[in-house]
Amino acid sequence: MKTGPMTTEPRDYRPTIFLPDTPFPMRAGLPQKEPLYVAKWQEADLYNKQRRASAGRTRFVYHDGPPYANGNSHIGHALNNSLKDFVCRTRQVLGYDADFVPGWDCHGLPIEWKVEEEFRAKGRKKDEVPAAEFRAACRVYAQKWVSIQSGERQRMGLMANFANPYLTMDFEAEATIAEEFLKVVKTGLVFRGSKPVMWSPVERTSLAEAEVEYQEKVSPTIWVKFPIVKGPATGASLIIWTTTPWTIPGNRAVSYSPDIAYGLYEVEAMEADLAFEPWAAPGDRLVVADRLKDDVFAAAKIATAKRIADFDPAQASCTHPLAGRGYDFPVPLLAGDHVTDDAGTGFVHTAPGHGTDDYLVWMKSGLPQADIPFTVDADGRYTKEAPGFEGLAVLELDGKKAGKEGPANGAVIAALIEAGGLLARGRLTHQYPHSWRSKAPLIYRNTPQWFIAMDKPVPHLGGKTLRDVAMAEIAATDWGNEAGSNRITAMVSERPDWLISRQRAWGVPLVMFVHKDSGQILQDEAVNARILAAMRTGGADAWFTNEASFFLGPDYDPADYEKVEDILDVWFDSGCTHAFVTRKRYGEETQADLYLEGSDQHRGWFQSSLLESCSTRGKAPYKAVRTHGMIVDEQGRKMSKSLGNGIELDDVLRQNGMEILRLLFAAADYTNELALGKTILDQASETYRKLRNTLRYMLASLKDFTPEKAVAYGDMPLLEKWLLGRAHEVGVEVRAAWMDFDFKRALSAVSDFANLDVSALYVDVRKDALYCDELDSLRRRASQTVLDLLFERMLLWLAPILPFTTEEAWETRFPDQGSIHLRTLPDDPQEWADGAIVQRMGLLRDLRRVVTGALELQRREKAIGSSLEAAPIVYVSNDAIRGAIGNEDLAELCITSGLTLRNGAGPSGAFTLEDVAGVSVDFARAPGIKCARSWKFFDPATALPGFPDITPRDARAVMAWDAANPSA
Repeated sequence: MKTGPMTTEPRDYRPTIFLPDTPFPMRAGLPQKEPLYVAKWQEADLYNKQRRASAGRTRFVYHDGPPYANGNSHIGHALNNSLKDFVCRTRQVLGYDADFVPGWDCHGLPIEWKVEEEFRAKGRKKDEVPAAEFRAACRVYAQKWVSIQSGERQRMGLMANFANPYLTMDFEAEATIAEEFLKVVKTGLVFRGSKPVMWSPVERTSLAEAEVEYQEKVSPTIWVKFPIVKGPATGASLIIWTTTPWTIPGNRAVSYSPDIAYGLYEVEAMEADLAFEPWAAPGDRLVVADRLKDDVFAAAKIATAKRIADFDPAQASCTHPLAGRGYDFPVPLLAGDHVTDDAGTGFVHTAPGHGTDDYLVWMKSGLPQADIPFTVDADGRYTKEAPGFEGLAVLELDGKKAGKEGPANGAVIAALIEAGGLLARGRLTHQYPHSWRSKAPLIYRNTPQWFIAMDKPVPHLGGKTLRDVAMAEIAATDWGNEAGSNRITAMVSERPDWLISRQRAWGVPLVMFVHKDSGQILQDEAVNARILAAMRTGGADAWFTNEASFFLGPDYDPADYEKVEDILDVWFDSGCTHAFVTRKRYGEETQADLYLEGSDQHRGWFQSSLLESCSTRGKAPYKAVRTHGMIVDEQGRKMSKSLGNGIELDDVLRQNGMEILRLLFAAADYTNELALGKTILDQASETYRKLRNTLRYMLASLKDFTPEKAVAYGDMPLLEKWLLGRAHEVGVEVRAAWMDFDFKRALSAVSDFANLDVSALYVDVRKDALYCDELDSLRRRASQTVLDLLFERMLLWLAPILPFTTEEAWETRFPDQGSIHLRTLPDDPQEWADGAIVQRMGLLRDLRRVVTGALELQRREKAIGSSLEAAPIVYVSNDAIRGAIGNEDLAELCITSGLTLRNGAGPSGAFTLEDVAGVSVDFARAPGIKCARSWKFFDPATALPGFPDITPRDARAVMAWDAANPSA
């Protein structure tokens, strides 16, 4: 019953309070809602709507690094894909046309290896499967995973052209890769060389450095005696040390350093009470580095030895320790920069067919390349060029022992013992190269392969080398930080020639013919045109299914030419993607604005793309590159099944939702390792909750607002002008951070604004006006105007990170205005950029902090419950703060029922804060009675007639409500 002159029953004012209300729920329900939005966007063809809406804008060219079409997405993929999506969405919101064309790497060993496993499971070895059938199976396998991963990437919230992605196995793509290869051939950079390369006997192919990882391995170690047959120490033995006994049959030299001091030592005595007969004896003469003699003698169980003389390796030569067993050739001593006296013996066993350093020192010494033996075949078995060991395997290839040590090491050690060539043996745990796919150990194997020369000057590059051009382009590229630039610089400056051939089946072939007599690569435009035309029609298979004569035509005799059937390194494939994605879509001169991948791609895709583009066009395919770190657990450890510390992507999606992950990724410094675990996920969930609640409050407070009720900026109170000023500052910060791909900085600015400026201050102060002022009061409508202006900006600041939540919030308020993701960030009016207002409010906030600090102390002591129970006395001697006050209602700002302001210093015992000089607060309770509607304390003598229990402001609001609701 209403309160009036003739009533005594108190009135219930709750219906007259304009409480916020919205159907936008507090609980997000992300795991359930997110898939619904993915389906909704697909049905609405949102991506193509975005492209049409962006027509004519400045283009931002992002090029997606292709993941392998092999296996389900994991948490690392979620990070990678989220960052890519952030890049394109932020540029889109800024008003660019940011087309995101997703891609997949469909060739190469990862897929071929899985298909081999499928055939083996059916009882068929790869060699028993026709090549056409095998390649078709690889294509089917890759397409299956493209479809699966496409769905997974869309579930992550990516806005990309999933209806028309790029695949390296598309016929046009395969033809373009072949075309790019022929362009490199034309430059003269492609050559065939016989060099030791990383070889996987298990996978029967060569590997590039980017395909190699290092794992712990226990290897046999041997100290071997090389008899000196020439020089001052003739009759003595020079000692080498190696962890690969199987390479001894390939030994052709011993390397030394001119900077190391070597000595000739004579054994005096062996250790006593040995359980075995040692391979050294008193009287033996041995040559080792002086610095390493103690280590060598300890291994050989030599108790004492005397130094007889200096030893100059340049004056000596040796014979092989297996001489008389098919190894009857001189073993020269070669000076090499790679030799040190940090470990071993100071001499390096040199097998030029089994190591890069060995090969380089051999060639640098002017020794014949033809003398480098082919001691190991494609299966890792000894050939006839390893007398006495032919057919023995370095590694086991089949069954459960695949990848384990084969009989080769044991056989060589046994032969050395029998020949008297072994001084000592042991075992060593060390880091050893493995294939990153099969996880099997690798070997260095001398085999003819095709390379792209890094240091050959060619006319196509203006007389420069590929390395020269690549280094210049690295310097011209924006790498984001010095570490990234330094890493790629070091890698490219030191890398060997690019090994591009693979002895596999699934990939793009090296489409060329080599003259059998001269070894020259055939250069004929008509032949190349027939090759490319066939591949555009039939893909890479056309090279294998057509005879050489089909391509050579009538001008060449197929009997004179070798048709190369090796396939290209898969990194060459992905390094060509700029040619058939960015350049063919946007123009030949286009450089991508950004490449973004994990930091491991400095040695992978970033580098192969750089070298391919530099070799064919003389410039990098990108203007800027960014890298992200790997995901680790909360203790900083790499996630692994053995540690049980991994987090499955499906579990996070089911329990938390993708938005939580995206928020976590955006809040992190992605350039470093990113820790992930339950605690961090919980923290991200709390951050999300606060942001969602800010959006929810805005929606709820705008329920009765329409554009015609907006208040002009000039008519707004100081608090509203200040909040718009802060929004302008945040907008500037967000735009700048986005342009630098710094999502953490942008999100931090938005989050601080939402939590500290909007929620903790503005909403806290203005909720009284929003709830209790007259519906159309200037203060209330000004507040709604500001919330209206900020609502769209907040959504657009957050939309690249939280696409699901921002879409839900937008359609809650504007169900008929299309997607938030079709909108761009509006420019802020210049009048908002009023630094004086922002500075003034900063001073008033300092004063407010002192007041709220004083009231919090009273609340802890139970003197008050609500700040409205207080009417503090505030003393201000700070001239800047006093000047900022003006005619502002400080009680409203501090959310008290009253506030008395006095100049000067406060009394002894008044509350102060150390970081706010010249403000002190003396607590006083608010006099009067508590308003039954707004809970403010007021003097009942000021009450309007008929409303003795509420403030005059509240009474006017109730009267206006009564007039608008006569039947209530």
